[in-house]
Amino acid sequence: MKRDDQTVPSVLQKLADILGAEVKNRKLEIPTKFGSGYCIGFVFNEHIRMLISNYELNQNIEVENPELDETKKLIFFKFQNIFPKLETVLPRERASGIPSVLIATSRINTDEIIAIHSNTSTINIEVDTAYLSKLLTGTSQSQILKRLIQNTQPYLFEQLIYPTLQRVVDEIMTDPISDTFELLLKRIKAEELICRLLMELEKRDEKHIYAINNYDISILYKIRDQILEHLHIPPVISELSIAFGMSPTKLKRLFKQVFGDSIFSYYQRFRMNEAALLLKEGPYSVSEVGYKLGFTNLSHFSKLFKEHFGMNPKMYTMM
Repeated sequence: MKRDDQTVPSVLQKLADILGAEVKNRKLEIPTKFGSGYCIGFVFNEHIRMLISNYELNQNIEVENPELDETKKLIFFKFQNIFPKLETVLPRERASGIPSVLIATSRINTDEIIAIHSNTSTINIEVDTAYLSKLLTGTSQSQILKRLIQNTQPYLFEQLIYPTLQRVVDEIMTDPISDTFELLLKRIKAEELICRLLMELEKRDEKHIYAINNYDISILYKIRDQILEHLHIPPVISELSIAFGMSPTKLKRLFKQVFGDSIFSYYQRFRMNEAALLLKEGPYSVSEVGYKLGFTNLSHFSKLFKEHFGMNPKMYTMM
């Protein structure tokens, strides 16, 4: 691959230069003295590009972004925790390993330095809002979609990965394709991911969308992580508000806007998912799982479980 190949993202070539390595067929293999893994980059056209990163480095590296242009309005899609893990994931580690997508306006991604973290498994797609706007027709767009396209304020949304989305990701990673058609097919798949994500965001019933800053984002994720790391303790908004210095009204409003659900509904969903995992993995009984997740009334546990999975916990263990 030539160094001036316009289909290779400049940041990928910059990383290769720092590591003293070469980008071949749009792929950078991490030299063993720096770590392991790879990065693959695609510049499909002047409007859309994609970077696939799956590596472990011995230390973090800072790379200047040669393509930074604050005048351009971009939407960023960051798919995280979407590659299969070979090792067994402990329950306490699941909170930080949720397969999800971050969707952000370029007003949030204003750093001149891109941090190349030591352990990264992500797919990053960026698309120009003017290009995207031309592909969307009709006037019945949701407030979220309108604000994303306008891209005049910092917004961030997180969407959990669902099976259809995961299948497209898997196709991007595994479908064999000749060099002749690679750029075309990968662009189509990237645009399908974008389309499906925007369709999900369109379903969110948000009448008002509020701008968000980096500090509030960090607080929300600390709160989210605390909730998911202590699934046996139902969250109390007033306590979270005091602990993290955010008013209850603002906390409820921004949490639902970013994560698409109320704090308690979000907690309850993951509580039930953890119950299902514990029942499948064993060696716990139904009552042990219920008590482990903070239920004192096992009938209530069974009722909630059935609401989420369509069957009671006992039947679920026999599947």
